[in-house]
Amino acid sequence: MNRITRRTWIAAAALAGASAALPALAQSAYPNKPIKLVVGYAAGGATDVIARLVGQKLGDNLGQTVVIDNRAGANSNVGAEAVARSPADGYTLYVYTIANTINATLYPKLGYDPEKDFEPVGLIAKVPNILVVNKDVPVKTLAEYVAYAKAQPQGVTFASSGSGSSIHLSGEMFKMMTKLNMLHVPYRGSAPAVSDLLGGQVQSMFDNAPSAMPHIQSGRLRPIAITSPQRSPLLPDVPTFIESGYADFDVQSWFGLAAPAGTPAAIVTKLNAELAKVLALPEVKKRLAEMGATPAGGSPADMRKFAAAEIKRWNAVVKASGARAD
Repeated sequence: MNRITRRTWIAAAALAGASAALPALAQSAYPNKPIKLVVGYAAGGATDVIARLVGQKLGDNLGQTVVIDNRAGANSNVGAEAVARSPADGYTLYVYTIANTINATLYPKLGYDPEKDFEPVGLIAKVPNILVVNKDVPVKTLAEYVAYAKAQPQGVTFASSGSGSSIHLSGEMFKMMTKLNMLHVPYRGSAPAVSDLLGGQVQSMFDNAPSAMPHIQSGRLRPIAITSPQRSPLLPDVPTFIESGYADFDVQSWFGLAAPAGTPAAIVTKLNAELAKVLALPEVKKRLAEMGATPAGGSPADMRKFAAAEIKRWNAVVKASGARAD
């Protein structure tokens, strides 16, 4: 009886040891099946384009297909919540963006926590916004834009892709700095906003560079200033807001890679290393540059710190502007 008990105990101990080793074995073999990369917006937008560019190269490096899953809705909250509730095994990832840090304040109640429910992997890229005006608005510089707004009894109108978007809050930050009379005109997406800007129904917009560039190149929109700290190689003659006298005005849409909270550190580290390799590829750099974007990179800790700072910054702007989810 003692022998049976001892044999049983040894077998049980061996089984327990093998079970404990399974997660480590699974991690070392990661990935051994396709990875899903969730995008919180419909196909075709900047977030989706960047996700597909990076996802394909990441899949090539990892030896597995990265499938793009567009989960549009509620300013990317639908996709974010789906990922936050997914298994923390590295097979469901998320394109975490500036919108998630704005949504932390914009929405009175979220189905996820933008800080606690994600494991940052690394930043992908940053895209500046450009203050553009309809070609018939008689301004060419930021100083002229300010003077024009002051001279108009009704001030100046600025369109956005929706309340709480980085396009909207870029304008609100400038309004806070200048105390100008600026009327926000929200749309349900960038395309209809740009359409009305081109048609003259609104006068200006702090549009994302990829969306604005074709219309700038055609001469239908006039660029006034760019929101990044440095000028864009695509528009070397367009000054930054900082150059134009507005210190610390730095607003850029940005994109990062994240996993559900609790994803093993070994998997996060591996994904971060592969992401860095992808961002260093000449063809990826070239495509991002064509969009007016710059590779970001950095460690998971860098992204966590950056996202926390963005949540804090946009909290102040959202509250001051009175912006709300619509």
